[in-house]
Amino acid sequence: MQKEFRALLKGSAAVSALASAIDWGLLPQSVALPAIALELIDNADGLTMQGPDGLWRGRVQVDCYAGTYGGAVALSEAVIDLLSGYRSGNWRLIMLVAQRSNTETRASDQPYRISVDFMTNWRKTNG
Repeated sequence: MQKEFRALLKGSAAVSALASAIDWGLLPQSVALPAIALELIDNADGLTMQGPDGLWRGRVQVDCYAGTYGGAVALSEAVIDLLSGYRSGNWRLIMLVAQRSNTETRASDQPYRISVDFMTNWRKTNG
């Protein structure tokens, strides 16, 4: 799921036009901004009384970093436009569940960050 989630973002012309990097985990300090850091909050295979049903449900945090607040907002809006309500291929549904910024506690030398959380429903095979 992680590889496919990143590929979905990288495959978007609108997101790729704004983000210099999209990757899981922490971004290196030397990365050019704007950029996206992805965090897997949780991910589990659904269960029935007969065992796993193959539909993975998870939560992904997408952190949109930029040198300006407007840049972080623009990047987060491109991500939301792409992912909110997305259904295609193995993705049964991606839905926006939270959005927040850290501008009030931001140190003067840190980039701006807008975080958006998505619940994911994903099946390994499209059968």
